[in-house]
Amino acid sequence: MARQPHTNEDQSIRLLKVGERVRHILSELLTRQSVHDDTLSAHTVSVTEVRLTPDLRQAKAYVKPLLGGDEAEVLTALRRNTAYLQREVAQRLGLKFAPKLSFLADESFEEAGRIDQLLSDPRVTRDLDKD
Repeated sequence: MARQPHTNEDQSIRLLKVGERVRHILSELLTRQSVHDDTLSAHTVSVTEVRLTPDLRQAKAYVKPLLGGDEAEVLTALRRNTAYLQREVAQRLGLKFAPKLSFLADESFEEAGRIDQLLSDPRVTRDLDKD
């Protein structure tokens, strides 16, 4: 039987599914404090999103320490323990190639706060009330 060609939509769904699996694995490792690092043990870290390249070789994990404190310190600790986290993700994923992880701070919460602040500006609400 002939193999069906992959469409862009199929590829994007696969990327999303694998990214979500990587996110769950990282969250589980950090929640159970499997990483033996004092900084990571002292903070609760949330993995908000994982974005993969189309070839599944690179993964950007967006993280945010709860309560937003010591973000730079947590990122440094995660980058220091990247090899361990990559090895664990590779074992649990079961793909031919394990993605190379990089950790970035999640700026979406600050962006959402900035947008809320702009929308609550009296000049903006005045313009919106005219409609």
